[in-house]
Amino acid sequence: MNKLYIGNVSAEASEEDLETIFERLKIPHSGPFLVKTGYAFVDCPDEKAANLAIERISGNEELFGKVLEVAISVPKSQRSCKMQIRNIPPHMQWEVLDGMLAQYGTVESCEQVNTDTETAVVNVRYAAKDQARLAMEKLNGSMMENFALKVSYIPDETAAAEGASGRGRRGFNARGTPRSGSPGQGARPKMQSDIPLRMLVPTQFVGAIIGKEGATIRNITKQTHSKIDIHRKENAGAAEKPITIHSTPEGCLNACMTIMEIMQKEAVDTKLLIGKEGRNLKKIEQDTGTKITISALLDLTVYNLERTITINGTLKESNKALEELMTKIMESYESDMAAMNLQSNLIPGLNLNALGLFPSGAPGMGPSMSGMPPHGAHGGSAYGGQPESETVHLFIPALAVGAIIGKQGQHIKQLSHFAGASIKIAPAEEKDSIQRVVIIIGTPEAQFKAQCRIFGKLKEENFFGPKEEVKLEAHIKVPSFAAGRVIGKGGKTVNELQNLTCAEVVVPRDQTPDENDQVIVKIIGHFFACQLAQRKIQEILAQVRRQQQPKPTSGGQPPQPRRK
Repeated sequence: MNKLYIGNVSAEASEEDLETIFERLKIPHSGPFLVKTGYAFVDCPDEKAANLAIERISGNEELFGKVLEVAISVPKSQRSCKMQIRNIPPHMQWEVLDGMLAQYGTVESCEQVNTDTETAVVNVRYAAKDQARLAMEKLNGSMMENFALKVSYIPDETAAAEGASGRGRRGFNARGTPRSGSPGQGARPKMQSDIPLRMLVPTQFVGAIIGKEGATIRNITKQTHSKIDIHRKENAGAAEKPITIHSTPEGCLNACMTIMEIMQKEAVDTKLLIGKEGRNLKKIEQDTGTKITISALLDLTVYNLERTITINGTLKESNKALEELMTKIMESYESDMAAMNLQSNLIPGLNLNALGLFPSGAPGMGPSMSGMPPHGAHGGSAYGGQPESETVHLFIPALAVGAIIGKQGQHIKQLSHFAGASIKIAPAEEKDSIQRVVIIIGTPEAQFKAQCRIFGKLKEENFFGPKEEVKLEAHIKVPSFAAGRVIGKGGKTVNELQNLTCAEVVVPRDQTPDENDQVIVKIIGHFFACQLAQRKIQEILAQVRRQQQPKPTSGGQPPQPRRK
């Protein structure tokens, strides 16, 4: 039996009034209604009938001017860590639900319940009773996208079993395979009568599919009556991300077609080209009858160092296009390797081998590329030896702090370990600050890795639009006596810096040096612009330090012979 609690019952209501409502809505019930002052109880023959009563009556039926509330009746002794949440918006993203539930404690499991309703129903288990109680208090009746959530306890299984006497437990049995850990680690459970469709999309299109603040994906789910899960956190750095669609065959097809249309429009809008004015790419497309798109250069990160070429056409056409592309790629590869052999690094002062950008055994990678930074680069200290540690203050949106830190600080710990840098979030200077400062301390290579991942994380988490570049402000401190060298005579040096790096470089006037006689240089731009500007400024500072180094006296050690 499944006992129901009926709340907000008028003092004028009788057993016959409640029975009339159940009969009109064709909801089976067992035995009489037990009417008390302000509430009532009734038994239902099975879980399906209990669910039907909750869905059709709670919040929908009025009796003597009061809207009835219906939930599973759970005695205090049987109130556990498990609850049921109903009336969840049908197009709500699984990640949003995960985040909402995690506010109140550790979620051990979250199972979707198949119902006949348009809205979603989930059974949630928290790690502790006080967490479940807090979630119940905060969520029950709360509005989410114009839907009022309905939350009720599920009886403790052990206590319920003891009183069941072999007649079956009160409450709800788990539906489907229970999942361990956070519900975000599993795929979204199926809806009733749905068919799962899984598709792979290029990573660079994920932002466009989600849209700013999730607007685009919400529209797709509404229009196609589907539940769509974008697994954007899986396989960090992969060229493609999986998307799972749960709906009817027609709904899956419509959702898939809509996503493909978005990707096609995004590919056209990016206007990515090979060769001068795209002639090489256009020629291959015309010769083979295919459509070829290439991922954006700005999507490259330390975790994703590959650009993706997508060929659309028949099997014969695609093979022909692939053959021609491979010929062009091989020519470019040989040319690039030859050029790299003539230059020490792409961004002055960075050891590419330490970054892992290129394999050490690649053709054209001479000894200077696989060991210490080349002579004169700022990969070492001003006087030789190991690379110097630098401090950079990177300004990020205040709302992004949680994404950078991660749950229980896991993301920032992993990032610090990966980059080999010290990374800390400075306290907010003001209560309503819209920006926060990330303090990064490490070698040039550590700075590159850490900053690259932070730029990438802000893009992944949609703090910038799909077509919007991530531009951040970075501050580095320089000795006050060297600020003039960064500016140059009449601002010549700083103007050249800006033209070369495409970053905005500002040395604020009338600064008061700090206790270490240092002033701030501001750098604003996208990731590679910021990195190049930082390295160029550090190169200027290295020159200043070398010029200030005392010259050896006549009685000093003779200069070492230069290696040939």
